[in-house]
Amino acid sequence: MHPPDADVVLVRHGDLGVKSEQVRRRMEARLAENLRAMLSAREVGGDVEVRRNRLFVHTDAPEAATAAAADTFGVVAASPAVTVDPTLDAIEDALAAATEANFDGGSFAVDARRAGPADAHPFASTDIESDGGAAVWNAVESLGYDPVVDLEDPDFTLYVECRADEAYVFLERRDGPGGLPLGTQRPVVALVSGGIDSPVAAWKLMRRGCPVIPVYVDLGDYGGPDHRARARATVERLSDYAPGEEMAFHVVDAGDVVADLADAMSELRMLSLRRFMLAAAEAVAEDENAVGIVTGEAIGQKSSQTAANVAVTDAAATLPVHRPNLTLDKAEITEAARAIGTFQDSTVDTGCNRVAPELPETNASLETLRAAEPGDLFERARACAAERSVVPTER
Repeated sequence: MHPPDADVVLVRHGDLGVKSEQVRRRMEARLAENLRAMLSAREVGGDVEVRRNRLFVHTDAPEAATAAAADTFGVVAASPAVTVDPTLDAIEDALAAATEANFDGGSFAVDARRAGPADAHPFASTDIESDGGAAVWNAVESLGYDPVVDLEDPDFTLYVECRADEAYVFLERRDGPGGLPLGTQRPVVALVSGGIDSPVAAWKLMRRGCPVIPVYVDLGDYGGPDHRARARATVERLSDYAPGEEMAFHVVDAGDVVADLADAMSELRMLSLRRFMLAAAEAVAEDENAVGIVTGEAIGQKSSQTAANVAVTDAAATLPVHRPNLTLDKAEITEAARAIGTFQDSTVDTGCNRVAPELPETNASLETLRAAEPGDLFERARACAAERSVVPTER
C-alpha cells in the first residue's frame, strides 16, 4: 500500500547503526550493493542512494522495489513513499491524497518525525501531526465516513518523515529480515539435506552476513530417489536471497562409506556418519576459505542430536559448528521454513532415517565411538570431499 505518485522506497537498517563510523559506512555500501543486485535479479528499475543510517530507492515501481528490499538481508523495514516539499501545505496535500486513495474505514492517526537542525523548519513534528491530522479528517469526511482518531491502535496510519530538504509520506513499514548485509562476514559451509531444518539454519547464517557454501552428502542407496533433488531445490530457493553471490551446490558422494558403516556398525553408525559429514564439510571449508560449518540440528530432535551425542560428533571438526536451530522446537523450525519459502521443497530426511539403527545410541562417549568406527573414516571424508562435484545453481 502506498500513496499516489509514490516515487521512493525508504529502507531502514538496524544493527549497522551501532557500528563504528568506518564499519557502518562499509556495511551500508555493501547493503546498497546487495539491494541493487536484488532489484536487478527481479528486473525492477531503481537507483539506490545511501545516506547516513538510511537508504533510498528512487523508482517508478514502488511496490516491487519494496518487496525486493524486504527480502534483502540487513533491511529492517521498507516503506514505499511519495516525496514532497518540506512544507506543511505540501505534506497536508499528500496526506489528504493518500487518504482518499487508500482509506476504507476505521480509525486513523498521523505519525510524524522531523529531522535536521531546529531552524530547518518553522514547525515541529507535533504541528505536522495536528495540521496533517486535520487534512486527513477532511479527506475521510469527503469519502463519506465519520472520522475517528485513535492514537494508540489506529486502523489506518499515515507516516511522515520531514527532513531539511524534503519530506516523505507513506502508509506502511514492511518488515525485512533484519540482520547484517550478506557478505559482511566470512563464508561458512552449510550441510544441507532434503529436510526442513538445514535450509533454515543456512538462511539464519546468511541473515547474519555469512555467505554459505552448500554441501550435500549423497547417501547412495540409502538416500531416496528425490533426496538430492529436494536438497538442490532448497538451495536454489536460498540463492534467491543472494543474487549477488555464487551459491554452487557441492555434492560429496558418500554412498560407499554409508554402506560400509551400515555393515560394520550398529547403534553407533549414525554418529559416525555425522562425524564423516562434519569432516567432509571441514575439508570443503578449507578449500573454499570458509571459517565455520552450519547444520540444522536441534538438541534432542533426533537420537544423533542429544546433548551427549552432539559433543562426540563435534569432536570431528576443528572449525566451529554453528547450530542456529539448537533450542527450537520442530514446529518453530517448520514455521521458519514456511516463512522463507523452503518448506514446499523440503521433507523429512528419509535417507538418514534409513541409515539409522532401530535402537540408536543416545548417550555415546567419544572413546567408545572412536574404538567402534573405521580408523580411516576422516581420511575417506577428505578424499570424498576432494572428489566432490560442483553444480551451478539455477536461478
